Amino acid sequence: MTENENATPGLVAWGMLALLALIWGSSFILIKLGLEVFDPLAVGAIRILTASMVLTPLSLPVLRKLSGYQVRWLFITGLVGSFLPAFLFAIAQTRVPSGPTGVLNALTPIFTLMVGAFVFGKSLQRNNILGIVIGFTGSVIMVMASGKGGFDEVNYFALFVILATVCYGFNVNILKEKFYVLSPIVITSVSLLFMAPFAAIILFGFTPFVEQAQGAKGFWPALGYLSILGVIGTAIALIIFNQLIKKTTPLFASSVTYLIPIVALVWGFIFDEPNNIYQPVGMVFILAGVYLGNSKKK
Repeated sequence: MTENENATPGLVAWGMLALLALIWGSSFILIKLGLEVFDPLAVGAIRILTASMVLTPLSLPVLRKLSGYQVRWLFITGLVGSFLPAFLFAIAQTRVPSGPTGVLNALTPIFTLMVGAFVFGKSLQRNNILGIVIGFTGSVIMVMASGKGGFDEVNYFALFVILATVCYGFNVNILKEKFYVLSPIVITSVSLLFMAPFAAIILFGFTPFVEQAQGAKGFWPALGYLSILGVIGTAIALIIFNQLIKKTTPLFASSVTYLIPIVALVWGFIFDEPNNIYQPVGMVFILAGVYLGNSKKK
């Protein structure tokens, strides 16, 4: 057992955890603000491009040192860990408020468990299975509850959020199984670098971004929000998360999962998004499922 695992997290560690929750919990409202001007494809592409640009100085020096095996898996982790989720969240938030999106994002640890069990052959304990069932109950509540406060319609766009968390689940398992030597910062910077050309093709070839840059109302503020999302919400947040794991433990760092939905719902309240009683009920089920699913049997 390492020294970090025995140590009680100090004030600095708790401050980093709170900052990380604020950054990641605010990402959903930034997507919403970006969508007021740009279409979902542009939102996702701008996020990937800005994150990649700020991390390029970290990625370029290590490219020659990578093996073909590492390159292949870095491309895959960039695809499922960053590229696809960026677009899936943007598409979802054309119809799903930012608060519920943040709550559904908390399903990531549950899908990490499921992918680990069904794809990578890891075992599940009884409490893991119970956590998965409870977490999925919460997700059904969140998907079924409409903005009108009842179950009179199904918001199928919430499924895009769930699909994004499935991607995250695959990515976490890939990182655990395929990378032993590379640091998390190198993995993220290089994987984003591989995704940047595809994001650029989408942005300049399949969206009206160039035309909007010539005078669309609200263009620069929206671009600013999305640049903050890419630079702070993706690049800098990753560095904070990696440092937090170094200073404490993965278990303490992953507890940010429980704080992100709260921040997302607060932003939704501030921006007067539609809400109903089923949102906090669904959040309780999801977070309870995440807690049980990731607890170890003593």
